[in-house]
Amino acid sequence: MPKTDKTTIKDETEKKPKKDQDCGKSEEIPDEGDSLAEESTTKDADHSETVGDELAAQRDKYLRLAAEYDNYRKRSSKERETTYTEARADTVTKLLPVYDNLERALKTECSDEAFYKGIELTMTQLTEIFETIGVTPIPAVGEPFDPNRHCAVMNIADPKLGEKIVAEEYQKGFILGDRVIRFSTVVVAN
Repeated sequence: MPKTDKTTIKDETEKKPKKDQDCGKSEEIPDEGDSLAEESTTKDADHSETVGDELAAQRDKYLRLAAEYDNYRKRSSKERETTYTEARADTVTKLLPVYDNLERALKTECSDEAFYKGIELTMTQLTEIFETIGVTPIPAVGEPFDPNRHCAVMNIADPKLGEKIVAEEYQKGFILGDRVIRFSTVVVAN
């Protein structure tokens, strides 16, 4: 017969669950950890809801700020373009009297060939500069009268021309893009 150790038997008896002596049933003791877990779960749910609300508010704030910046960027770009166009138009407006004087000088007869050639070259250079910055002359003679581009100072009866056709141009007009810098001063037929 094998020997059994006394310590082994004691260990086995200690491992067995103890039962109440009343009915032979084990009694359940309420665990305080369950109520703490429920409170913790409620607090976690409230906290996550609060964090979710704050996150939604911050996201909304971010989206509004991004939209505001985008609008600012578009507005400032448009303002820059408008300012640039206005500055070009103002500069050309101040140069137009020089253009008119050169045009008159070219129409006048001159005995000095070199002087005339110098005026011609200056006029060519000014015209090229106008073309480079986008300034073009308004077509007038032979074109239908357009009150958005022409300024009529006189009407004449001319059977050769149709009704409301520009017969003569007193002063050349110019446009920059779609904007009229100076209206053409014209004589309209019929």
